Amino acid sequence: MADAERNLDRRGFLGLSAMAGAAVGLRPSSAVGMATTHRAVAPGFRNDPERVSAVVGASHSNFERVRELVEQQPALAKASWDWGFGDWETALGAASHTGRREIAEFLIDHGARPTLFSAAMLGQVDVVRGVLEADPSLFTLHGPHGISLLRHARAGREPAETVVDYLLGRFGDDERPFGYPGDEAVTARYGGVYIGDEPDVRLTVGVANGWLLVGGGPTPQSRVLPVDDDTFHPTGAPGVMIRFTVEGERATRVVITDGPDRWQGDLRSP
Repeated sequence: MADAERNLDRRGFLGLSAMAGAAVGLRPSSAVGMATTHRAVAPGFRNDPERVSAVVGASHSNFERVRELVEQQPALAKASWDWGFGDWETALGAASHTGRREIAEFLIDHGARPTLFSAAMLGQVDVVRGVLEADPSLFTLHGPHGISLLRHARAGREPAETVVDYLLGRFGDDERPFGYPGDEAVTARYGGVYIGDEPDVRLTVGVANGWLLVGGGPTPQSRVLPVDDDTFHPTGAPGVMIRFTVEGERATRVVITDGPDRWQGDLRSP
């Protein structure tokens, strides 16, 4: 079997930050796809992946850490990280969907590229209105982790109320469940560890905080949304299909398809 069919294109799962007070910690997985170590990177050639991961992760909540990293290496203000399957997030994107105004403004001052989502969180209603009146279809565009534009505006709290009012008045509510609800029955159907041809490449599936989660590490953290019977996609990667083979009432195998890449794992641990 070709490497691309075995190893899920070497990209790992990672926990998604939930909204509305249900945030989870963001940190790279060391199992499905992501290498556990990084080669040294020569200065000027490519940013150190460890620092890129650190600044994007810190941009969800830790202003002092963001400032430390960006002042050491200014290019990190524009850093972007693939949390898994092409769920790319910039440092500014992280600050935007978590409502971290101070971090967002600092990153923009240091070269980060503003987006429609950062404008929504920052309460820049003229910017948001101008873009959406030019192309109303962009209202349905979702940001990192599948988080909607309206959620970004709501994350901005009082300073972004004018954006929330504009979006609701112009387009209505664009909310949907941010994940697939999980309970004991869902755990019994899908939960466990699925292992592929390479024993160190695995998918962990379980339920936490009421949601079905998948992940490459021992604790799954990435939310999923249903596509069809026993088929899901990560919230931030709608093009990735996670299909479970269910025998009776128990999943025994999972196949993950991401474009031309395909990975299969069999249930080894319930």
